[in-house]
Amino acid sequence: MHRFAAWLPDRVDGRIRFFAWLSFVVETVIIATGGAVRLTGSGLGCPTWPTCTADSLIPTEELTYHSLIEFGNRLMTGVVGIVAVIVVVLVWRLRRERRDLWTLALIVLLGVVAQAIVGGVTVWTGLNPFIVGFHYVSSLALVCVTAAFLVRMREEAGPRERAVPGWYQGVTHATSAVLALTIVFGVLTTGAGPHSGDAAAGRNGFHAELLEHVHAWPGYALLALTLALVIGAWRLGLPTLRWSLVLLLIELVQIAVGLYQARNGLPPLLVGIHMVLAALTAATMTVVILRLKRPAAAERPAEASVAASR
Repeated sequence: MHRFAAWLPDRVDGRIRFFAWLSFVVETVIIATGGAVRLTGSGLGCPTWPTCTADSLIPTEELTYHSLIEFGNRLMTGVVGIVAVIVVVLVWRLRRERRDLWTLALIVLLGVVAQAIVGGVTVWTGLNPFIVGFHYVSSLALVCVTAAFLVRMREEAGPRERAVPGWYQGVTHATSAVLALTIVFGVLTTGAGPHSGDAAAGRNGFHAELLEHVHAWPGYALLALTLALVIGAWRLGLPTLRWSLVLLLIELVQIAVGLYQARNGLPPLLVGIHMVLAALTAATMTVVILRLKRPAAAERPAEASVAASR
């Protein structure tokens, strides 16, 4: 044990970076595989949980390809969990001086366990659309936490200070709130639409076509606010410029995909892409928010500009 403890990183090294990125990737991939389960009507391909059937842990010959798709997503949960455990182990020696990384790693690990249980509840309730929606939002939140880990592992530990004007910080948080609202309405819209995960699964009872329009309104507001963030960061030379540009680009692609799928009968592949893009949008928004602050000892190339704008 002493030899193993000595082998663990005493600083953020290549091992931590690799598995941190892998954690982000698999948390994103599992959203895609979960979407595939729903969009192929495979939500009850394994009719029980935690086993696939009452008598078998894995799919049996009597079951269909839906069972393989659903079971594949369950296996992906195991991959996500293993990677989360590895990240926790790797930051063990850093848990005191890098409490931020330790906390984020624990959140991901505990979140994966909770998500597995929610997945079981989803099966037990026959794919209740509200629980399915919560399952997706929870997965999206874990993508954001892994993105936060990627940002913080590249920064020094210690106190942080604001790196942008107060008004810019306010607009950024308003943008994140509008993004959250857009995602919520998107989940409700999907819960009212045709992709229920199984022919026998119920819908949430809302008017799907009306929700499509309601979902679009905060989406366009999000685009306008993001454009304001880009312009403000460019004019003032703020550290959020690069990632606000990435955020704007993802939103433009997301809007294009959303418009196409709404006008072409919600093709499953486009709906799945829309789901993954929403997760990437939220992850990028997380990075922008974290860029609002910097380590207190950091260099201040835009100090004069920021102070002048206050």
